[in-house]
Amino acid sequence: MWGGWVVELDIRKYFDTIVHDNLRKMLRKRIRDGEVLCLIDKWLNAGVMEEGRVYYPEAGTPQGGIISPILANIYLHEVLDMWFEQEVRPRLRGKGFLVRYADDAVMGFASKRDAHRVLEVLPKRFAKYGLSLHPEKTRLMPFLRPTAGKMDRKNGSQSFDFLGFTHYWGKSRKGNWVVKQKTAKDRLTRAIKKISLWCRRVRHWKVKEQHKKLVVKMKGHYGYYGITGNKRALACFREEAKRAWKKWLSRRSQKRKEWEMFDKIQKRYPLPQPRIVHSYVK
Repeated sequence: MWGGWVVELDIRKYFDTIVHDNLRKMLRKRIRDGEVLCLIDKWLNAGVMEEGRVYYPEAGTPQGGIISPILANIYLHEVLDMWFEQEVRPRLRGKGFLVRYADDAVMGFASKRDAHRVLEVLPKRFAKYGLSLHPEKTRLMPFLRPTAGKMDRKNGSQSFDFLGFTHYWGKSRKGNWVVKQKTAKDRLTRAIKKISLWCRRVRHWKVKEQHKKLVVKMKGHYGYYGITGNKRALACFREEAKRAWKKWLSRRSQKRKEWEMFDKIQKRYPLPQPRIVHSYVK
């Protein structure tokens, strides 16, 4: 990946602010079946119950509805994706890219001027469709490739988080500067906390059953965060999961037999080692 400038986007209350009329127009471009459109209308007009009262929002997609992510993705595809490809990219002086997943998106630009121009236009583009960017969480930051074999501490690149990973510049095995990823601190903290709470909640289960479920949870974590260069964060997660399991097993009995026998339990019911699932050479 080349260095440049990154725009992090944060849409304020995206799923609650989608304009229904705009969404219907977008859907008519893709769907010809009137019955399907009628059914989608019913979903959009369905009430939402909060604290025993039913509300009928005039904007947004139904929270918790199975169709909500699809409708939200169609909306932002036209608002952002198509706009970037058809109108923004042809006008750029340098290279540029857009990466989006649901309502999370980042833009990268080789030229700082391009980045500033797009960032100035973005609020107007979103306002046209009833959306707004969060003024504090939407930001432009340098992500420049370090030079002279070391980081420029004065004008050095910042790191940024996207989809649970922190993206930063680091050295490859060959000594070249490359973009690396590691588990974002807040996501790692959240994952460890969830494991600890789960171990507490099921501490009275049979050890065999606890182990079976815990292994599934840990493999799921490795399945997403197991990428090249992230083994240290995976090892940290495993160690904290092991510590949480040991802690709550010790609370099962006043005699704390599980605590004293934890090494034996580990031999019989070992926790999975960190595993790189998505491997690529840097």
